[in-house]
Amino acid sequence: MVDISGKDIISREASAAGEIRLKPSTMKRLRSGGIAKGDAVAAAEIAAIMAAKNTPHILPFCHSIPLTTVRTKHSFQGNTLRVESYVKGLARTGVEMEALTAASTYLLTIWDMVKQYEKDSKGQYPSTIITNLRVTKKIKR
Repeated sequence: MVDISGKDIISREASAAGEIRLKPSTMKRLRSGGIAKGDAVAAAEIAAIMAAKNTPHILPFCHSIPLTTVRTKHSFQGNTLRVESYVKGLARTGVEMEALTAASTYLLTIWDMVKQYEKDSKGQYPSTIITNLRVTKKIKR
């Protein structure tokens, strides 16, 4: 790991976003709460929060950071669910990896919960795709 002990502890914020494209029929189920595994959006939000808090356990060179806020918000746009995560902490290093981990875990949780509806006759996922995962904002004060 990089030595950050000489850096000041300051407020750090980051947002990340990503999207998952699903079949129209799956999106209809997702919007109406008709997913057999349960409330996929609620599960994804909880998974995102847990993932942000556990980022250093997933990514070996990330520092443990005391997070003060983790939030997600989502929107439906046609056959795409878009998520944005927001992470804030008081630390010597940034929180963008935590924001990316939250957003990606949110999307992976959605995929896991809807995969039975997304598979084709051969068990493949020809139309399911996670895209546009990126940091949308980084602030340090």
